[in-house]
Amino acid sequence: MCVGAALLGAGASTSAVAAFNIGLALTATNAFLGRAAAQQNARQTYQAALAANQSAEDDKRQQQQALADAKAAKEKAEAQNIFAKNIEVLQASRSIIASERAGTTVGLLLQDNERQGANYRESINQSLESFRRQYDRNIASTEASFMNRRNSLQGNINQAYNQIPSLSQTLLNIGVSGFNMYSGLTSGLGGLASTTASAPVEATAISTGASSYYA
Repeated sequence: MCVGAALLGAGASTSAVAAFNIGLALTATNAFLGRAAAQQNARQTYQAALAANQSAEDDKRQQQQALADAKAAKEKAEAQNIFAKNIEVLQASRSIIASERAGTTVGLLLQDNERQGANYRESINQSLESFRRQYDRNIASTEASFMNRRNSLQGNINQAYNQIPSLSQTLLNIGVSGFNMYSGLTSGLGGLASTTASAPVEATAISTGASSYYA
């Protein structure tokens, strides 16, 4: 009862002193329990974010590996197609030469055969170039999706840590509540502590957000 008695003075009743002490103790307990709960929530949010970030990174890696495998398979298949076409053109050229046709006709047929082969190779190369550009866009998309997820998780961490009141803020809140109880009790005792003129201090949240939790 020493705190209440010291503040309220000898003229205060036992019940008033007890009420002040109990009220101040409850206020302090609730304040520190609230701070501890916010700290625990922030730690849980951080651990959950680490796990979610690892999962997102694994998903990105698997997606990119699948894209790379598809690209390699496409390039291998088209290389085989070009090789087969080259063999076909070569065989056709030999057949044309072996036909013993007139010189001009043979020349024209050989040119047409080479042109068809060149057109086929160009078509394949254009298809491959288009596929590679799409591959690059898909890789960029997986990176963007991962970074969006990562930033969202980092935001959750920062928000959770920003909700933890600092120790000084907690003590200030307790002091403000104690002053308000003191003012109420002393006014009921006839202004016993009327010399106290300072107004309650407005509590200001102090941010303790985590800056970054990923390497």
